[in-house]
Amino acid sequence: MRKHNGIRPHDIVILSKIAVVSNEDWYLKDIANELFISNSEVSESIKRSVYSGLLSNSKRLMKESFLEYVIYGLKYTFPQRPMMIQRGMATSYSAHPMDKLVDSNEIVVWPFVDGKSRGLGIEPLHPNVPKACLLDNRLYEFLSLIEVLRTGNLRENKLAIAELKKRLQ
Repeated sequence: MRKHNGIRPHDIVILSKIAVVSNEDWYLKDIANELFISNSEVSESIKRSVYSGLLSNSKRLMKESFLEYVIYGLKYTFPQRPMMIQRGMATSYSAHPMDKLVDSNEIVVWPFVDGKSRGLGIEPLHPNVPKACLLDNRLYEFLSLIEVLRTGNLRENKLAIAELKKRLQ
């Protein structure tokens, strides 16, 4: 086995995809195709996630560990601050379900050519996240909640954590 060099940003995207398919059977090739990430990268990501204790050997997401990492570690390992105004896909507290819970004049977006919103851009955890989210609304909502933890304040974070907990049950 290769040396473990820590979790990478796209590992969170892959684990999020596994979280939204929940108890459904999933295959590495399907995850790779739906996320527009190569099979080899998904395979290496799964190995890192197993080594880190975020995924079991039997391909089961360790929900409590994943949630703990997302809540307490993500903003330190992959911090994000909104950049300039640009076209993109709404995310963080600007996307569903947070857009119904948070009243804000600011819009946060992942830069994306085919995006329908204009707002403060933040870099997604993987460049193909917006494209993958167009195909899977559950993934879109889940990753948008995760983005709140990277960009939001304390009140928004509490709301996002409650939503993530509901989705991981």
